[in-house]
Amino acid sequence: MRKPLLPLETALAQLLASLEGTRLEAAWVSTMQADGRVLAQAVSSELQVPPQDNSSMDGYAVRLADVGACNGILPVSQRIPAGTNPKELLAGTAARIFTGAPIPFGADAVVMQEDCVELPAANPQDTELRIQVNQLPSIGQWIRRSGEDVTKGEIVLAAGQRLGPAELGMAASIGLAKLSVVRKPRVALFSTGDELVMPGDVEPQAMPAGAIYNSNRFFLNSLLRRLGCDVTDFGIIPDQREATIAALRLASESNDLVLTSGGVSVGEEDHVKPAVQSLGSLDLWQIAIKPGKPFAHGRIGACHFIGLPGNPVSSFVTFLVLVRPFLQRLQGVNQSALPVTLMRADFDWLRPDKRQEFLRVRRNAKGGLDLFPNQSSGVLSSVVWGDGLVDNPAGQSIRLGDQVGFVAFNDLLG
Repeated sequence: MRKPLLPLETALAQLLASLEGTRLEAAWVSTMQADGRVLAQAVSSELQVPPQDNSSMDGYAVRLADVGACNGILPVSQRIPAGTNPKELLAGTAARIFTGAPIPFGADAVVMQEDCVELPAANPQDTELRIQVNQLPSIGQWIRRSGEDVTKGEIVLAAGQRLGPAELGMAASIGLAKLSVVRKPRVALFSTGDELVMPGDVEPQAMPAGAIYNSNRFFLNSLLRRLGCDVTDFGIIPDQREATIAALRLASESNDLVLTSGGVSVGEEDHVKPAVQSLGSLDLWQIAIKPGKPFAHGRIGACHFIGLPGNPVSSFVTFLVLVRPFLQRLQGVNQSALPVTLMRADFDWLRPDKRQEFLRVRRNAKGGLDLFPNQSSGVLSSVVWGDGLVDNPAGQSIRLGDQVGFVAFNDLLG
């Protein structure tokens, strides 16, 4: 009796559970070189940011009481550029101040320079600069308070956080030249199939009958690198049992994951399944998703094995919904749920499948989603044209105007 198809949630839970107790080592890297890496430990600040009250405008630091007491006319007693240590503000005076400069003790507001006018000297011998404040400030106006961004001791970056431009800037703002990050997962990638040809090896007009270009190898390599992996490409393995066993044995010795596409069915030329079983263990799952039903996970010693479907869109989608969260968890990132946003469907989908479907769509100028006309698992142009997927529950039809769950490729591809 055929086993029932495995729901995606169940398959993902089992896949992530296989990583329990697995932890990649940490290493210190330069903050300048840490883009895309995952923090191994939380980062806390040893100082306030900003370290002291400072001006957010070019203008004049004043005491509010002084402005009201002298009709807004104040002599300028000091000049405070950024990076200097100001004196206490003399009573009844203003201080010329610039953006980022520390607020002098005694000042309780900054008036921007557009709201002030420099006054001519009262007599030719008078060199004292005076200003007329034309707009009465409020307490704290244009003052950035010490610690309003970060307080001393505050955790600013959590363990398991993937570092991007903003996170690197934050680390630098609290003085960190190095960060402890998780080692990059080492992934071996190879393809099987005597029908596969590499672009450049054979010109299109010379392609033999039955041959196809190996597209999966290219997008899987790119997806892996975007997720912060070190990838070793083992190329195309011939459809031979011993060659497949040798490649798997070699790949498993120095990698955390071996990733393949195709070759895990039960045909006479599908050698990956028995090869993995001869070296370790293998579970073949039939997952209730479309595209992407065939999926394999196993172990060769300490190395994980994942086999994806051979059809390009099936391979692409199963990578996003299963391999991506697997690699995230391996690096200590705990986000596994798809980032779904509700959007309006500007199409009908009236013949749903019994499986959970991932439909290729594109956002339009009207704020809705258009559907790619050919949803076949072999049509790679659908993911080039589209900018995301509709996560459609099993058996659910979609009518024009319905709200559907949209997953943007940009939220998945790093």
